[in-house]
Amino acid sequence: MTENMRSLRNFFLYKCLFALTFWNHVSLSVENELFTSVSNNFPEDGSDEKIKSLPLLYTNSHQSKANFDWVVIQNTTESLSLSEITNDNVKKLVALLSNFRRGSRLQNLTLTNVSVDWNALMEIFQTVWHSSVEYFTINSVTQLSEIESYGFDYSGTAMKALTMTKVLITDLYFSQDVLYIIFADMNIAALTIAEAEMIHMLCPSSNSPFRYLNFLKNDLTDFLFQNCDKLIQLETLILQKNKFESLPKVSFMTSHMKSLKYLDMSNNLLRHDAADVQCQWAESLTELDLSSNQLTDAVFECLPVNIKKLYLQNNQITSVPKEMAELKSLEELNLASNRLADLPGCGGFTSLEFLNVEMNSILTPSADFFQSCPRVRQLQAGRNPFKCSCELQDFIRLERQSGGKLFGWPAAYVCEYPEDLQGTQLKDFHLTELACNTVLLLVTALLLTLVLVAVVAFLCIYLDVPWYVRMTWQWTQTKRRAWHNHPEEQETILQFHAFISYSERDSLWVKNELIPNLEKGEGCVQLCQHERNFVPGKSIVENIINCIEKSYKSIFVLSPNFVQSEWCHYELYFAHHKLFSENSNSLILILLEPIPPYIIPARYHKLKALMAKRTYLEWPKEKSKRALFWANLRAAISINLPMPDGQRCGEID
Repeated sequence: MTENMRSLRNFFLYKCLFALTFWNHVSLSVENELFTSVSNNFPEDGSDEKIKSLPLLYTNSHQSKANFDWVVIQNTTESLSLSEITNDNVKKLVALLSNFRRGSRLQNLTLTNVSVDWNALMEIFQTVWHSSVEYFTINSVTQLSEIESYGFDYSGTAMKALTMTKVLITDLYFSQDVLYIIFADMNIAALTIAEAEMIHMLCPSSNSPFRYLNFLKNDLTDFLFQNCDKLIQLETLILQKNKFESLPKVSFMTSHMKSLKYLDMSNNLLRHDAADVQCQWAESLTELDLSSNQLTDAVFECLPVNIKKLYLQNNQITSVPKEMAELKSLEELNLASNRLADLPGCGGFTSLEFLNVEMNSILTPSADFFQSCPRVRQLQAGRNPFKCSCELQDFIRLERQSGGKLFGWPAAYVCEYPEDLQGTQLKDFHLTELACNTVLLLVTALLLTLVLVAVVAFLCIYLDVPWYVRMTWQWTQTKRRAWHNHPEEQETILQFHAFISYSERDSLWVKNELIPNLEKGEGCVQLCQHERNFVPGKSIVENIINCIEKSYKSIFVLSPNFVQSEWCHYELYFAHHKLFSENSNSLILILLEPIPPYIIPARYHKLKALMAKRTYLEWPKEKSKRALFWANLRAAISINLPMPDGQRCGEID
């Protein structure tokens, strides 16, 4: 065939493939014939000259399965993606892949929705194994027939990585070893089997080239790779979302993996409670993910000594034991979403640079954290239930001095307690130095107490408070005795129009002027005077109280002599007490002589208050004004009192 004829045939082939892109109703026979033509167009020598001329082909994926066997999703010189692989078209797939021999440019192959028998699946794998494909991904695999032994030829492969996800095996009764040995002995660098409900994996028969193993979301248990010494090149092992329970057994699993650097055991059921069980990890292990398990504080007794990055978030850790083995190489520690009550110290982590303790139970973080952890460059402690108190002030001050080492500040650092500060950012929380310095607070309180005591003592002396206390006590005792001795007389009956309180030095005016003008004048006025109405045998205080209570009014004759009399002070106090206790207007003040304010003692503050607030009658020196004085005074004490039987107005008992 001449070169021109070859070009013409290739052009015709291109046109046919391009037409399929737009015509969804093309028949299955035409498509199969075209596929055969494409397959036959590949040279037997394995060169990829013809592959370069293949166009990018997209067929409408919404066609029903009745119109096509499988759909080519993407096809380039280096990548090929196919879907809907079944037993009906698997031969055509194998025929197509057989043309991509080693040396061709196809490196990436992806198969999606594969539903074939065991032997057909093995034939696909075997074909890919001897092709130019380096990275093989197969998604949504359903194996339909019984699994049986297969002599797989691993030689002469370009394969580097195999990824299988969502694998369903319909055969319920088969030899596990027959299945797992196929994958365990693969001579590739990376193997991923995810979401396959895989319960076990065999140890390779010989030293394996595996450097990367990913068994995400399966049903693997603690029996995996126990006493397996063939994975000497393995660097990364991902066992996330399986059913591992024993942390020591996991450590023993890694003990023969001399090159292991990264291990992901997150989202399992791991525990470690037995303190007497020794753990034995691979010495090469530097990064370990144990997040989302059931680990407690005891986990720190079972950790790789050379670990650099450790992820323990979402466990049940309450504290980091101080007596734990020292992890000198640890640089990054994640303890988020645990039950820590405080920041851990760095006694066992001398090289720690990054610490995450978010979402724990830390109320008041230790303010000396950065002193005990001088190498820490970033602390992530937000989203904790901080209690905004004096203790937290030191931590806030620490943030200002740390130079931005608190990650997430200030948005992630918010008060949770007390309730009135809930939602307040820590940067906006402030307390005075006095409120938080206990020594200063005690000294201030002591000084204030001394000042208060001094002020109270001064006022007590200046205002004669002890005297008032004594008078109140006497009043109370007198009332109590009266109630105890004469309970039937507790209802007070007024017997006098007024009780007269005066200084003995003013007695001549009282006897010659006040009493005669009131008792012998108009109306029948009865006055209570201590000389004639005090009951012998009773105390003076008791007589004063009784007279005041039995009198409608109390007349106080004020003069410089009055303020010098102790008994006048008593009488004024008790009368004033009645004024407030009975809410009555019973006081009448007569100013016999002017009283200069400076001669009134300080303890007579009630007298000063009464003279300032109440109207008083002033004794007139002019005789012409005295008639009005007596008229006003009689009016002030005017009240009808019951007279004792046989007594006439003006007569005294």
